[in-house]
Amino acid sequence: MEWSESVFDGRRREMVEGLRRSGIMNARVLEAFLEVRRHLFFPESEREHAYDDAAWPIGHGQTISQPYTVAYMTSLLADRVPSGKVLEVGTGSGYQSAILDAMGYRVFTIERVLPLYSDALGRFRRFALPVAAKLGDGSEGWPEEAPFNAVLVTAAAPKEPEALLRQLSDNGCLVIPLGGMDVQQMTVITRRGEVFLRERYHEFAFVPLIGREGWEEEQEQS
Repeated sequence: MEWSESVFDGRRREMVEGLRRSGIMNARVLEAFLEVRRHLFFPESEREHAYDDAAWPIGHGQTISQPYTVAYMTSLLADRVPSGKVLEVGTGSGYQSAILDAMGYRVFTIERVLPLYSDALGRFRRFALPVAAKLGDGSEGWPEEAPFNAVLVTAAAPKEPEALLRQLSDNGCLVIPLGGMDVQQMTVITRRGEVFLRERYHEFAFVPLIGREGWEEEQEQS
């Protein structure tokens, strides 16, 4: 089968319909998934898999999350914070950043793996996406750019990163998978002054958040 842009467009529409059937109802999220060409965040030789509802390895022990997972997390964020500054922890391929940008957020993103950071930065420039990217420990956030209206963490943490909570604006929310190495519970933490309200949702399996307020690299490898 020849994978032309028209074929990819059809696959993308099918993906969005699948997300809707799976319970993703936020119209802005669905529109962004229809707009952003997910296959451009895959190596050319693997683009036929871009619209499968599955995670896909992108090297260095990291993955691009399955479409449903990205849509689920983005919906949790968008339902609470319709606009403003969003910090993404774990740039990966850059796809999540592109989704947030398509929804009108001002996006900041941090990646700790240099080759992934470089590849994502190249995509942002190629597609003229106004995303601010930084190489570093995402578990510590981006204090120079704080506060953020929302923080979205695309890796699993063993506990709530205090630095990320401190960088939330009032009424801001942190969307993060919390738990062990194998399975985590999607959690939304909303700031109300100095009070933090917690909501817990479905279980997922993410790669670990490595950093000062996440897992140590030795724990990941053990």
